[in-house]
Amino acid sequence: MRILIAEDEKKIADFIKRGLKEEGYAADIAHTGTEALDLAEENPYDLLLLDVMLPGLDGVAVCSRLRASGFAGPILMLTAKDRVEDKVRGLDSGANDYLTKPFAFEELLARIRVLLRARPEEASSVLKAGKIEIDLAAHKASFAGRELDLSAKEFSLLEYLVRNKDKIVTRTMIAEHVWDINFDTGTNVIDVYINYLRRKLEKGPAGKVIRTVRGKGYLLKS
Repeated sequence: MRILIAEDEKKIADFIKRGLKEEGYAADIAHTGTEALDLAEENPYDLLLLDVMLPGLDGVAVCSRLRASGFAGPILMLTAKDRVEDKVRGLDSGANDYLTKPFAFEELLARIRVLLRARPEEASSVLKAGKIEIDLAAHKASFAGRELDLSAKEFSLLEYLVRNKDKIVTRTMIAEHVWDINFDTGTNVIDVYINYLRRKLEKGPAGKVIRTVRGKGYLLKS
């Protein structure tokens, strides 16, 4: 999943991005409200982390404008303000949740996992597609009961395919959700990682788990 971190304190933003990357998320950083608004309108983020005290447009204004423009994804507000009226203001602007600084990174991850459970079939931390099972909380994946040894990027790619099971996903869609803004679209990195996953999934009598749809993209059947 791809996340936008809107945080003006560079050390905090870099810390969050590094932690999210280790968990398999793709993440971009914005240091001002205007930059956050521009990036959120240009890219299909799965979740936004918005600091309230952003330079220029504050997080509440960014949240309000994004909701008014039709952004429907989850938004988690981050702030040092812990007064009830500040939280109410953030939630009334369209935020889904509110986390007060300083916070434990484990709590941030837990809240992100909860907010990303958008669809009824994903109401738990376990995603399933056929013989594939992904435990988001434990960050483990298995196929037919066999645990898979996946890198962070392989895990993220498999998660995206499972969340979109029975749908054709294009290379552009994969790049937008699994890689960050610095991804070079001129490379064959996506095909390479698809092949990595295939080799790990298709050991033994597994058959073709991830299918190539010529001229379109990839399909993971449930």
